[in-house]
Amino acid sequence: MRSLRRSAESLHRPDRPDVFVLDGREWDLLDGVFAPPFSASTGVAMELLAAEQHAAAGAGKQGTRGKQGRQGRRRSLLEIGCGTGVIAVTAALTGHDRVVASDISPQAARNTALNAARHGVSDRVRTLCGDLFAPLAELGGDERFDTVYWHSNFVKAPEHYVYGSMHERAYVDAGYAAHRRYLAGAHDHLAPGGRVLLHFSDRGDVLGLRRTARECGRGLRVLRSRRVREGQETVEHMLLEVTAARAALRPAA
Repeated sequence: MRSLRRSAESLHRPDRPDVFVLDGREWDLLDGVFAPPFSASTGVAMELLAAEQHAAAGAGKQGTRGKQGRQGRRRSLLEIGCGTGVIAVTAALTGHDRVVASDISPQAARNTALNAARHGVSDRVRTLCGDLFAPLAELGGDERFDTVYWHSNFVKAPEHYVYGSMHERAYVDAGYAAHRRYLAGAHDHLAPGGRVLLHFSDRGDVLGLRRTARECGRGLRVLRSRRVREGQETVEHMLLEVTAARAALRPAA
């Protein structure tokens, strides 16, 4: 599987840095953590999220004309699979006052905490370690967020695949079991009016994801997408909204 080969190669490349630059900022990169310098996906994810947040902010201002605006509203984010913490830390730097960032990899959770400290937002970014929503028990289990987000390991591995390393979990999901649990459970952690978002790619099984969402009683809506060249391939990255009701997988109006 090419994704697992990329996973192994990225761990041992001689040019793997300790510090990398993305979005005009420097970020620490620990051993064993997914390396954004070797993939366009993190940068694209940031662009898609920023564009969507800008559009949502504009719509919010229009919808509250003549009423109290949303500019002073406190915003919160739960990020699943935080990796180096680029998304979580950037959220804290750009207006989110409460960010919870979780990863199944202890090394990734440490990496996110390190970058939160590097950029002076440790007071706004709480890092947890564990599988999907399980670590939220440390917070009492009843916290709710304006946005729940996962840049998923969208490549589908066989159902009974045995992971060779923690790092492989950043690339592949055996039988889409983690995706099923995310689709089914993410809305349980939303504040009123909040949204569940999922970054996906056509390197994954889009039809399989749609089927899984339908089985969970969820809909999927493409909010933003972008095609980028990665090596010899052109890859489409998508920012999806997971809706509470079933809906077709189609671009937003």
